Amino acid sequence: MTERNDEQIIRDAYIRMYEGMIKKDESILREVLDDSFVLVHMTGMRQPKQAFIKAVLNGTLNYFSAEHENMPVEISGDTAVLTGQSYVAAAVFGGGRHNWHLQQKCSLKKTDGVWKIIRSVASTY
Repeated sequence: MTERNDEQIIRDAYIRMYEGMIKKDESILREVLDDSFVLVHMTGMRQPKQAFIKAVLNGTLNYFSAEHENMPVEISGDTAVLTGQSYVAAAVFGGGRHNWHLQQKCSLKKTDGVWKIIRSVASTY
C-alpha cells in the first residue's frame, strides 16, 4: 500500500471516530480505536477506550456535528500522527451546547495492515 493510500485511510479513521461520537455508535468507535486508546482531555484528564465509549453512549460527552477543516498526516513506518482540526458542536460533562475549534492530535499504529487510533490529545486551535 502506498503512503498516499495510508494517509487517506488515516484521515478516514479520524472522520469515522467523529461519526461514531456524533451517532453514539459503539461499533464504529470500537472499529477505529485501538484497545490501548487513551483520550487526553484539555483538562489533562485521561480517559481509556472503555470509559470514553461509555461517556459518549451515556451522554456525558455529546457531540452534535463536526466540520473537518485540516487533517495533516505524518507517517513513519507503522506509526502515524494526524493533527485533526475540526469545528465541533458539543455539550460535555453537563455543560451547555457550545461550538469549538477542537484539535485532536491522534497517534495511530498499523497492526496486521489496519490503522487504529491509539491516543488523542485534545486542545483548541
